[in-house]
Amino acid sequence: MAAEQTAEQFKGQARLPGFATPRRYDLRLTPDLAACSFAGEVAVGLEVTAPTRFLVLNAAELDVAPGGVSFTPQGSGQALQPVEVTNVPEDEILIICFNEVLPLGEGTLNIAFKGTLNDKMHGFYRSVYELNGEKKNMAVTQFESADARRCFPCWDEPAFKAIFKITLEVPSETVALSNMPVIEEKVNGSTKTVYFQETPIMSTYLVAVIVGIFDYVEDFTTDGTRVRVYTQVGKSAQGKFALEVALKTLVLFKEYFAVPYPLPKMDMIAIPDFAAGAMENYGLVTYRETALLFDEKHSAAANKQRVAVVVAHELAHQWFGNLVTMEWWTHLWLNEGFATWVSYLAADQFFPEWNVWTQFLEESTTGFQLDALAGSHPIEVDINHVDEIDEIFDAISYRKGASVIRMLQSYLGAEVFQKSLAAYIKKFAYSNAKTEDLWAALEEGSGEPVRTLMHSWTKQQGYPVVSVKLKDGKLHLEQTQFLSSGSTGVGQWVVPITLCCCSYSRQEKFLFNGKEEDFGLCGLMECKKKDDFWIKLNVNQTSFYRVSYDEELASRLRYAIETNKLSAADRYGVLDDAYALCMAGKQKLVSLLHLIAAYKDETEYTVLAHVITTSLNIAEMMAVAAPEELGKLKKFLIDFLEPFAQKLGWDAKSGEGHLNALLRGTLLTALAELGHEATINEAVRRFNVYLEDRETPLLPPDVRKSAYVALMQTVNKSDKTGYESLLRIYRETDLSQEKVRVLGSLASCPDPVVVREALDFILSHEVRNQDAIFLLRGVSSGAHEVAWQWLKDNWDYILGAYSGTLLTYFVNITVSPLATDEKGDEAEEFFKSRTKASIARTVKQSIERVRINAQWVKSIKAEADLANVVKALAHKN
Repeated sequence: MAAEQTAEQFKGQARLPGFATPRRYDLRLTPDLAACSFAGEVAVGLEVTAPTRFLVLNAAELDVAPGGVSFTPQGSGQALQPVEVTNVPEDEILIICFNEVLPLGEGTLNIAFKGTLNDKMHGFYRSVYELNGEKKNMAVTQFESADARRCFPCWDEPAFKAIFKITLEVPSETVALSNMPVIEEKVNGSTKTVYFQETPIMSTYLVAVIVGIFDYVEDFTTDGTRVRVYTQVGKSAQGKFALEVALKTLVLFKEYFAVPYPLPKMDMIAIPDFAAGAMENYGLVTYRETALLFDEKHSAAANKQRVAVVVAHELAHQWFGNLVTMEWWTHLWLNEGFATWVSYLAADQFFPEWNVWTQFLEESTTGFQLDALAGSHPIEVDINHVDEIDEIFDAISYRKGASVIRMLQSYLGAEVFQKSLAAYIKKFAYSNAKTEDLWAALEEGSGEPVRTLMHSWTKQQGYPVVSVKLKDGKLHLEQTQFLSSGSTGVGQWVVPITLCCCSYSRQEKFLFNGKEEDFGLCGLMECKKKDDFWIKLNVNQTSFYRVSYDEELASRLRYAIETNKLSAADRYGVLDDAYALCMAGKQKLVSLLHLIAAYKDETEYTVLAHVITTSLNIAEMMAVAAPEELGKLKKFLIDFLEPFAQKLGWDAKSGEGHLNALLRGTLLTALAELGHEATINEAVRRFNVYLEDRETPLLPPDVRKSAYVALMQTVNKSDKTGYESLLRIYRETDLSQEKVRVLGSLASCPDPVVVREALDFILSHEVRNQDAIFLLRGVSSGAHEVAWQWLKDNWDYILGAYSGTLLTYFVNITVSPLATDEKGDEAEEFFKSRTKASIARTVKQSIERVRINAQWVKSIKAEADLANVVKALAHKN
């Protein structure tokens, strides 16, 4: 009964009570950019649906004076004053208690409040930019996942959709932006009041407000939607490429989802301080500068591709996420996995020469790596507290999510998938949906058992490895859960198997849902000669499972790679699976090294890039397991990579493609890291010219990072000239992409003293908080223990200065590469008393990775023939 309610019963709950539902917010905000504070008032039109004396909503870090709160039932004209307003900081809720039971039906809740424009990059915060050499503050919002409550009191859960009418009072020289177009501006001396059109019904996490001084470029889609890219003053030309991509993407998605873009405008804006890559606020998408701006002269091909894919990802959300919204954060993967997958669909449509579907396999690999941990989580993950949400913005929600969607699309067929999806969007437009709702739509459209198939992929963590043996002319398949630790999990999946034999002209498809199965090959065999025989499962890597072949089948595939019989995606997949199996102790390192040697004539960028990543990872483990063999291994890898680098050279040929530009940087960086003298010398020569003349054609953007990494190989504590030169470039550029390139190179030095100095630079006022991770990622392979010691020494400061996903990056990037049990014990001990809910999962996963590395090191040490094989490979050329 409402009379028996107490404030206590609302504390410690995962969700808000459902006895009142917001329908509309009239929100007025007055930010003070100089004082970094804001005042506001909100009138929430809500419906009381069950008897209650309480209204419970979210508020965090806001100052709400009890005298500024009242509730007026519709038609009564009489405002009810609360008897008590309780702020519960640990639950981020506001409990408003009235003397009497509130009348059922509609009413308006008025709240006046004050807050701080924080510097944590979430909620309503400040970002710093330069205008005519002077530092200025802009006000920015970032509300996903649960930070709208830091800007105004609200029902801050995705299912509580409402209409928003926003009014801003701002300095008159500034530009004020929100989700909808401006309908009126009233200037009053030094301030102005800006009124925006009402939004359609939407969730709180998608509300956006930005105030600052900006330039923009604009254009219109073929059906008249205005699209603008806002930038810092003087940078608008760098927004042109993103604008072109956005115009095409809005048209493509209108067709693909069979629903027009729902808003009258689309604004995209580059924010100097931004924790994520981008955020899909309805009609006003915010980005890191590196993810939106492209400078023809100083951005690399990789930057261009990132801009295209990120823009497509965020615009996909305007339908999948904003128009149809997940019911609760358990279904986050629906938003992120889907937007990740469809962003590749768009990029492939606009830039077919980029081969993005082959590059997509890198997304799958990242998903595989996280999901092979015992500390992974299912795609659909129970969220019991708001602190747990940030940690699931990870490779499971995004990359595994995207991979299983691709697997399902491939299984159902592109046309059926698209039509069913359009039906789902139509049905749930302007409301909320669960994973089940999508399966129901796809099942109805395809007639296939989608629920049964997909439950095994979204409701349990992990994925299978399918082991394949050939006996008596039959293929024997067996599935077990794959774990990087080498232990066997208990999961079982409905696996969409595709396989081909000797050629791609005939393929078999079937669902494998038992533990074991035999499969006859008679209809598939197309080999004239025994030498040409090979079998490949998971054709073109469209499904999310690994394959382990018996020795004979594995050697046939190696031969198929050498003779160029496999597609690029399959060449990638064979290596990726072999590397994972080797790490798990299911295959020897010597056979993996022989497999790498088979890629000597590789032509595809993504495959060769993966060979390089794999090789550098092996070298890193070898440094711990068998340091005496490291020199020979590096010689083998340098001899392997050098012909590719010589063929490409340092300078782009006229008319060469995007993928060559990507490959050149990857190759030269790897050779520099391996200590290849000719590469390092040439890099230093070019760098010295560039240092004196930034316009020289000798160091184009695609090879700049390689040159910086090479330069850092020549730096040590007694000669830091190269390090100082890079800092000079960092300080003189105002291009974020260039700053990130420098940061990513500073710690790649072999000298631990210099690495420590570079790490200390992260914490200086010169590095924006969001950019710290780039320097951490660049720590040289021999300096992981230096980085770990640095993290421990600075932990208290880091914990105070960083939050959300940025904090999880610090832990993951620093702890995961360690490779001894002693370091695992040390990390466990250190975090025992220093963890908190928002990083608990990451700490556990990172320590598990250390244990896996340590185990791999032991199994490498135990390989009796390793020294001989490495020696033979090193002298082969």
